[in-house]
Amino acid sequence: MTRAFDDLADRLDAISEELADLALAQLRNALDGDNAGSDEAVTIEKRLIRARRAVVKASGLLRGVGDGG
Repeated sequence: MTRAFDDLADRLDAISEELADLALAQLRNALDGDNAGSDEAVTIEKRLIRARRAVVKASGLLRGVGDGG
């Protein structure tokens, strides 16, 4: 079962990186371009960061990091 958890954690790590890239792009979009100064763009960026944190936490839990396992 550990191998299955590691595989899933690896996939979550990749998703985490994708979310980080999307958040960075959204932040750039909030600073430049058509959405300069847009509260909506900043709100989306913050939501992406929260989602990334949750995915990182899930990956760690699967690996047994942070749960005493």
